[in-house]
This record gives sequence, structure tokens and C-alpha cells, in this order.
Amino acid sequence: MTIPAIRREHWATLPDGRTVERWTLGAGGAVTAEVLTLGARLQALHAPDRHGRRANVLLAGPTMAELLGGAAYFGATIGRYANRIAHGRLPLDGVLHSLPDQSGGHGGHTLHGGPDGFATRLWEAAEAHGPAGSGVRLTLHSPAGDQGFPGALTAQVTYLLDAHGALTVEYAAVTDAPTVVNLTNHAYLNLAGEGDGTVLDHALQVEADHYLPVDAGIVPLGPPAPVEGTPFDLTRPRTLGRILAAADPQLVLAGGGFDHNWVLREPADGALRRVATLWHPASGRRLECLTTEPGLQVYTGNLFDGSLRGPSGRRYPAFAGVALETQHFPDSPNRPDYPSTVLRPGEHYRSTTVYRFAVGDFGPLS
Repeated sequence: MTIPAIRREHWATLPDGRTVERWTLGAGGAVTAEVLTLGARLQALHAPDRHGRRANVLLAGPTMAELLGGAAYFGATIGRYANRIAHGRLPLDGVLHSLPDQSGGHGGHTLHGGPDGFATRLWEAAEAHGPAGSGVRLTLHSPAGDQGFPGALTAQVTYLLDAHGALTVEYAAVTDAPTVVNLTNHAYLNLAGEGDGTVLDHALQVEADHYLPVDAGIVPLGPPAPVEGTPFDLTRPRTLGRILAAADPQLVLAGGGFDHNWVLREPADGALRRVATLWHPASGRRLECLTTEPGLQVYTGNLFDGSLRGPSGRRYPAFAGVALETQHFPDSPNRPDYPSTVLRPGEHYRSTTVYRFAVGDFGPLS
């Protein structure tokens, strides 16, 4: 098989004059991915339907103004810590570090690494090749004290596209002092196509028997709870519109949909495994998500209000897309019973997620 082509070009200019690049992976192939150096961001992902018609299946901010505003997280690499840390309290080795208090709509908690997290940064980029394909490697240095986090951290995110259209995202990081690390990608998917209605007609399956109930600030309450008998039971394919119509207190807390972490089934060797499948019956597009991570945060865009427009020019209403964020659990630094996110000098943080496309039927829905 031929190695997918890579194209590098100027995309936009930041207010301070720095250049934002766009890297196109698989140029000319059936599946293509576009990556921006601003936020090490997955900006577009084109895939064919059952008739071979290609469409971009990611929501996106079309201009610099949106990416520096309401669409800042769209497709971005999230760090230094994805998701929430309760009340900005980070205890580590007997020292309590204070992180930014994002009280504007987030319950006073630190969200996605702080108001100036990795999604806002301009990353350095270079062409990359490996067993998983060809693409781009992006690097960012985060100094000690950045957004309140201890330790200087060097993070890398590598996007690789293979000849079969599978997109692999590899994360790596090292530190010079003890810190916490939890990286993810915040892409919003709509397999009908960007700006084409909502995902309420999509079916989702997640390989998890437990999830983390949350409080009003969307911070986990404590131990995992069984999904059985709840709208969070996605052990079989279920249509999002049907399950989100349930009068469940957890759905109400999250704004009428999912914004929760599923506790994924762990293989004995901790290897890469399939953890979720998203399917759009009308187009036949099916996306399989594989990861090495222990958790999957599913957010169904409950709070979208139509104020943002995408590259299509259409507004994004509630449920315009769904994010499948592979990661460690929210608030792990304050939960010793959760998998640890501590990284120490001499250790290497590594995480891999793969997005794999297919077309056709998925199975009986409920």
C-alpha cells in the first residue's frame, strides 16, 4: 500500500504575528485528516459513506476568531489535565497546589488544564512516520507553574494516518519534577457530516459496565456505579435520542445529555482495545474508537445553543456533535481510588487512541 500523502501550508496568522499551519494527512485518499498547530488540533476528518461520498465528520471553528473564543476546545489536544479537578485543588506529595478557578459556568473547578491550557497554545510541528502510518508530530513545552501545575513538562502529540484510513493519535510526555498529566482530544463527531443536524439519530456502544455519577459541577461523586438499568448502559448499540429522552437525574445535571466518564473494561495486559463504536444509520458511516486509556468521557453537546457556526455556515444546536474523549478519570488527583495520573522524573507518559472507519450496518438498536 502507498504511504498517505502529507501537505503542509499556512492556515492563519495569530494576533501576535505567529503562523498557524495546517497539515493535511492522506491528501487524495478516501480518508483525510487536517491538523492545525494551534492547540495541536484535529480540524477536519473526511470519510466516505456507504456510497463512497466523502464528508467532513468533525465540528470545527472555521476562523481564528472562533478558535480563540467559543470553539477553543473543538478538536484540540487538551492538557495538562483533561476534564475537571475539583475546586482547583491539586494535592501532590504532601503539597497542595492551587490551580485556576474557572467559576464561569464550571462550578469553580479547573477544567481542561485551565483557561490558558494546551488548546490555546501554538505547537511546533514536524513530519512523522511510523508503523501506524505517516503524519505530523507536534511538541509543546509547558514550564513549571504553568496554570499552577508543578514541574516543567514536554508534551508530544503525533497524528498518523495509514493506507486503510485509520487515524492513530499517540501522546507522550516527560517532566523534570512530579506533576499530573491527562491528555485527550476534544473532537466533536457528527457522522452525517459537519453541521448536518444532530447526533440524536446516531447509535453508540461503549465497552463499559460502570460509569462515574457526577454532582452539579460535573465532578464525580465517588466510586463507579453499574450502568445496568440506567441510560448509561451502552453495552449494546443504543440510539442517542431515545436514551437521552429518559427522565434521569444524572442527565438533568449534565444539561439534558451525557457529560460523564465511563469506566472501560480493562484487558489483562492493558493493550490497545476497541472501547466504543459510533454509527450513523442513514449514511452507514461507523467509527470505532480504540485506546489504551482506562476511561472514556462522552459529551453529547448538550449546552450548544446555536451561537457557533461551522465551516458549512450552519449553526450548531444542542446535540450537534458528540465527543468521545479517551482519558484517565476526572478529578483523579483528589481520588486515590482512581487510576493515578502522577508523572515523575525519569518516567514516560504514553497513551494511544485510534479512530477507525467502516461502512454498513451495526446491529439491532434499542
